[in-house]
Amino acid sequence: MSTAFALMAQYNQVMNRQLYACAAQLNEQQLKQDRKAFFGSIFATLNHILVGDTLWLQRFAKHPKGFSSLADIAVLPRPKALNEIIYEDFASLEQARVAMDMAIITFAEQLSPEYLQQALSYTNSKGEAQKKPFELLVLHFFNHQTHHRGQVSTLLSQCGIDLGVTDLLLQIPDA
Repeated sequence: MSTAFALMAQYNQVMNRQLYACAAQLNEQQLKQDRKAFFGSIFATLNHILVGDTLWLQRFAKHPKGFSSLADIAVLPRPKALNEIIYEDFASLEQARVAMDMAIITFAEQLSPEYLQQALSYTNSKGEAQKKPFELLVLHFFNHQTHHRGQVSTLLSQCGIDLGVTDLLLQIPDA
């Protein structure tokens, strides 16, 4: 098991719970209001994070290890675009987020140095064949989530909602 990625999976879950609890203070219209962010609205940005997670975990499911934790993700409909709205209402989006975070935690627990050392071949969103170190792709996966949660945090702040402390440091156990 990769301790670092298990930590990132737990951090991801904690931050998503915090983020969704704050977003739930807004109504659907406020969530979907165009705020001139990269994906427009808070709602669209939350959808994008889930789209990214789905795409990456579906790629990871094709790893030679064949992670059992990703079986349910592998059969989900593949998003057609990075800005696709895969859930039309906040409650459905939140429910999908909770399930995704549980799959991510289980996936991270299945990672080992042996699997992380391998390369992963996949097709990117443009249909181009890629082959990259699996460990660095997993690192990108977690960084992508953090990056876009930061955008949502800013949008919530502009609505007067304080997300609170988001530092990973709080999740790191004492030595």
